[in-house]
Amino acid sequence: MLKLAKPRLPLAAFRGRLIFRGAFLLLIIATLSLALVLLKEEKRRSYQNYRAGLAKTQAEIAARLRHPAGQLALLNPAMRSAGMVPLRPLVLPFSALDFDDQNKVQQAVEMAGCLLQYPDGSSACAAVGSNPYAGGFLYLAGSFLSGPLIGRERGVLELDNVHYARVTLTMRGETTQWTAPFESMDAPITAPGTPARGRLTGFVGGGPMLIKHSRPVRDFRGWLWQSALCADPALDSADCTRRAFFSIRLPVDVFREALFAGPRPVWPPADLDSVQVRIEMFGPRSGGGEAPVLFDSNAGNPTPPFSLGDLAPALQSGETLRIRRLGAGAHDIALLRGADDASEPSARWISRLVDRIDVPGVPASGEERNIISTAAGNYEVALAGDLRGVDRGIAAVATRLSTFVAAMLGAIVLAWLVIELGLIRRIAVLTRRAAAVSRNVQGMPNQSSEARITELDVSDLRGSDELGILAGGLSDLLDRVKIDVRREQIRAQQERDLWHAVGHEIMSPLQSLMVLHPGEEDASHRYIQRMQQAVRVLYGTASPSEALQAATLHVEALDLNAFLANLAANAHFAGVADVRYQAMEAPVPVRADEFPLEDVVTHILRNADRHRASGTPIVLTLEAAESTASVTIRNQGPCIEQTLMERMFEYGVSEAREEASRSTERRGQGLFVAKTYMAKMGGTVSARNEDGGVSFILTLQRAA
Repeated sequence: MLKLAKPRLPLAAFRGRLIFRGAFLLLIIATLSLALVLLKEEKRRSYQNYRAGLAKTQAEIAARLRHPAGQLALLNPAMRSAGMVPLRPLVLPFSALDFDDQNKVQQAVEMAGCLLQYPDGSSACAAVGSNPYAGGFLYLAGSFLSGPLIGRERGVLELDNVHYARVTLTMRGETTQWTAPFESMDAPITAPGTPARGRLTGFVGGGPMLIKHSRPVRDFRGWLWQSALCADPALDSADCTRRAFFSIRLPVDVFREALFAGPRPVWPPADLDSVQVRIEMFGPRSGGGEAPVLFDSNAGNPTPPFSLGDLAPALQSGETLRIRRLGAGAHDIALLRGADDASEPSARWISRLVDRIDVPGVPASGEERNIISTAAGNYEVALAGDLRGVDRGIAAVATRLSTFVAAMLGAIVLAWLVIELGLIRRIAVLTRRAAAVSRNVQGMPNQSSEARITELDVSDLRGSDELGILAGGLSDLLDRVKIDVRREQIRAQQERDLWHAVGHEIMSPLQSLMVLHPGEEDASHRYIQRMQQAVRVLYGTASPSEALQAATLHVEALDLNAFLANLAANAHFAGVADVRYQAMEAPVPVRADEFPLEDVVTHILRNADRHRASGTPIVLTLEAAESTASVTIRNQGPCIEQTLMERMFEYGVSEAREEASRSTERRGQGLFVAKTYMAKMGGTVSARNEDGGVSFILTLQRAA
């Protein structure tokens, strides 16, 4: 089958397609570039914000540590780890406390933040001054709730009906107790809004009964002040519960002796964290029970004061805060790290991409330093940042946004594919096919334009859109052209076959005439040869198959017995010798056309003549039945191969292709002519191999 020659289209034909694809490619590149630029800009801004935030965090930490509460944490780095119950003395950022002045003491302990806050609203602080030369004293301060204070009268030993304090000090394996009854300096409270104040006089021993003739401890000083306002604003009576504030200076002989044991005092003492203090406040006994405990520093779970560990929540993931004491024996007193950021996970490839993005001018890490000065020396506070936490945060956000970027790219690619496959591809196919037809129809060697046109098919491009309608119209037009081309081809082929058939039928009588005029001296011989040459030219132009099938025969009654007798007698004129037929006594009428039937028998006789054994006759026999008559043409010779037997009556099939290729008269159509004519006369023709030869059987219908 002829194929369309597809020409190579010039580059200009692909200009629109290249522009379209380039636009989509640029759109994809622009989307990815925009995402990368935004990611880089976000990383730069995040780095800058982080560095600014790091400096701000360092400034806030330094400000907190410069405050007295922060200095208290610096001076007591192990206060929380040592535990807060029982009370443990802290080193105050002040050289000493003015314990005789309520306002000064209260302001100092509140500013320093050394007060432990108890669940019932009470508070307590145990501390020492930062100046060793202020004396070896332990300061106790705090508050509790109580009814109107009742003081002890001088000389009274029993303390059941008065307010008193009990202080217990445990250090270096020894425990010392002081009992300090309240001695009022004002008249008893008889009306609301009246404040109270008095001394806490210390005696050695911790029982509710003072030792007779005992004398107060000279260096034990204490004060107790009670507010004039009720603790519950809804109450306004003389016996309501009020807040009382106490301030005690406790002498510690061991501290004072250590100050002068060496050339230079060591302060604070090395074992200060192991010192334990307990303070209890008792009220007057009512009835026969024991004295009620108004406050016990060992009871409850107090809230500890600010410590260095409280700075950790201010640190971000990856940040490290190092606090170092400077001077002789410099060492680190705290090392805090930010809690790990439990942020949302990020894709690994996005994390690697964020790490590879370079932000010029912003270092990947940094450190902020400050020096904090206290009464006990200088401290260096260094805050080191780590931008990897910022990268993880950016990667997490980028991972979340990557879904939207992927959706945008997917939409672009989907639109590209829809247009590419649904429109551009169909246009390209239509263009290539149209260009191929245009080139082939204009003419190319060794191809017919009709065959080339029929190769074009655009029916697969039909559709409901504009391009599909255009392809459908073109397909319908091409179908109409193909039909017309096929009709013209059939008409031309029929015309050639008709001429070929005419030449073929004329060739047989011309061969008989050549037998009647064999001599070259005969004038008719030359003209017969010229006629044969002209017929051969017409005979070789086309196949007579369709012409023979279109031929019309005149079927009428024919005496088959007389026909065969006459044919056998004159067979030698057709070039077939020794044809024998034993005539029957009665006529055998059949339905046939005499000349086509003679042509059928002649073709079979010639075929038998070519294959019979030398010197053997060709025998014709006639058998008549009630409705049919059969003619058997038998020759002695080789049998026909079974494969050839099945298709020997087809047009163009010859038993000797090599010989037929050298002869224009043997084209394998004689038996095809016989089969065609027999069918048109209502008969059949067949062949069979027999012992020593081949028989052809012609069957015709009997005539009435």
